[in-house]
Amino acid sequence: MPAIKVENVSKYYWQKRQSWFQRRRREIGVEDVSLSIEQGEFVYIIGSSGSGKSTLLKLMAGQERPNKGAVYIQSENMADLRKARGRKLPLLIGYVSQQHTLDRSKTIGETLERAALVGLRKFGGKKELNNRIQKALGLTGLSGKQDQYPVMLTAGECRRVELARALINSPPILVLDEVTANLDADSMWDVFLLLNEINAM
Repeated sequence: MPAIKVENVSKYYWQKRQSWFQRRRREIGVEDVSLSIEQGEFVYIIGSSGSGKSTLLKLMAGQERPNKGAVYIQSENMADLRKARGRKLPLLIGYVSQQHTLDRSKTIGETLERAALVGLRKFGGKKELNNRIQKALGLTGLSGKQDQYPVMLTAGECRRVELARALINSPPILVLDEVTANLDADSMWDVFLLLNEINAM
């Protein structure tokens, strides 16, 4: 059974009108895309800028809704999962956006704590909260960074914080959008090694 199945999915965006008499133009995000990803697979989606990679990943992670077709996660329709799970979707899918999304006013520990609250009941309540944060930090090579702010970290470390946030609820699926973009060669290699280790667990 595929962990992710995309069936004939299309996503369109409409440009804003510049004036009242101008017709709105439809932009194609992705059109009629189908694919299957099996459990344990490590899949890369490649293509030129503007080809729809980020749109497809957002659809697979439940961040966007398709105009046509359907996305299935472990045989369940994503549309139904979004309704049933709502804010608890991160328990099933860990997602890292192409854009950097860390709150500069929050410490790394506070950022991870907020993400971990989604799985509070599943993972033993508040007494296990700090253990989960420390585990996520350790797994991503960020031990001892919980009291630091994003501005105090390198770009590579900030990206690993976002990865730790995606991992903290132990989701079976990770969807990562250009997680190594704008990183130096050493940081990029570190992230790839980490992802291989996580996939092997």
